[in-house]
Amino acid sequence: MEEPPVDLNLVRVFVAVYESRSLTAAAGRLFVTQPAVSQALGRLRRQCDDALFQREGSGMQPTPLADALYPEFRDAVTVIDRALDAVHGFDPAGSERVFRIALSELGEIGWLPDIARVVGERAPRARLDVVPLDNATIGDELARGAIDLAVTSAPLACEHRRVKREGYRVAMGDTHPLAAGPLTVDDYRGARRVWVTSDSSAQNLQAAHRRLGGVSAPVLRVQHFVSLPDLLATGEFIATIPETLARGWTGTWPIAVHDVPFDLPDAELHLYRRPTTQHLGALDWFYSTVGDIISATPGRFAAIHAGS
Repeated sequence: MEEPPVDLNLVRVFVAVYESRSLTAAAGRLFVTQPAVSQALGRLRRQCDDALFQREGSGMQPTPLADALYPEFRDAVTVIDRALDAVHGFDPAGSERVFRIALSELGEIGWLPDIARVVGERAPRARLDVVPLDNATIGDELARGAIDLAVTSAPLACEHRRVKREGYRVAMGDTHPLAAGPLTVDDYRGARRVWVTSDSSAQNLQAAHRRLGGVSAPVLRVQHFVSLPDLLATGEFIATIPETLARGWTGTWPIAVHDVPFDLPDAELHLYRRPTTQHLGALDWFYSTVGDIISATPGRFAAIHAGS
C-alpha cells in the first residue's frame, strides 16, 4: 500500500521540535497546544518508522534519522514560506506583530533609540519588546522562538550577520597612579580592576587574561557600564572597556585611556535571528531593518556616558 504524502504541518512540527528540543517550546512557537504537537509527532513517527526524538534529561534529542531529515525539512519549509510571502507579501505599515529583540545594556543605550524610531516610522502599529541579553540562555531563547533577534559576540548556531567590530581600551581616572602611562603588562596585572558583569563580550577578555596569566582578580564587580565613570574618576580603579565607549567618556569625565598592554582580539558583534517556521516575511524585514541600523552607526557608543 502506497504511503500517503507527508503533511506540511507535520514537517513544521518536526522542524520546531528539532530546533527547540522541547515539545512545549515547539507548541508555543507554532501557537498550538502541546498535545497537538505530540499527536503530530506521533503521526510522523509512524510514517518514518522511527522514534525521531528521544527524551534525555529535560530535552528531546534527535535520532540519526532526524538529523538526516532536518536539513531537507527545514529547507522545504523555508522555500514554501518564501513562496507564500511572495504571494501575500509582508506589509510593515499594517502589521500589528510584536517584534522581540535581546540587547545588552550598551545595545539598548546605543542602538535602541534608532531601532525604535525606524520601526515606529515604518511599522507604526507594530510593537517592540526588548529583553535583557543573557549569553547563557540566548541560544535556547532563539531556538524556541521566544525572541526574534539578538545582538551578541557569543557564537550561536543560528543565521547571523556581523554588525559591529569593537576594540578595547583600558580606562582609569586621570588622577590614577598609572594615568600618565605608558601602561605595562605588570601594571595591569597588579592594578585594582572593576569588572562589568553585563558585558556581552566579557568572554573575550576572560580568555585573554587566562593566556596572559598572573592577572589579579577584580576587586569590584558591577552590573552596568553606566556606573563606571564615577568609580574610575576616584582614581582608585582601572577597567577594560569598549574603545568607542572610552572615547566618549574622555570628553565628559576626568578619565585617561591607554592601549591594552597584551593581545586582546577585537570583539565581533553579530545579529542573530531565530529559525523560521512561521512569519518569515516579518522576520526577514525585522532582521534586515535592525541589521542596517546597527551597521550604519558603528561609532554610536562614543556618545554614551552616565546619565545618557
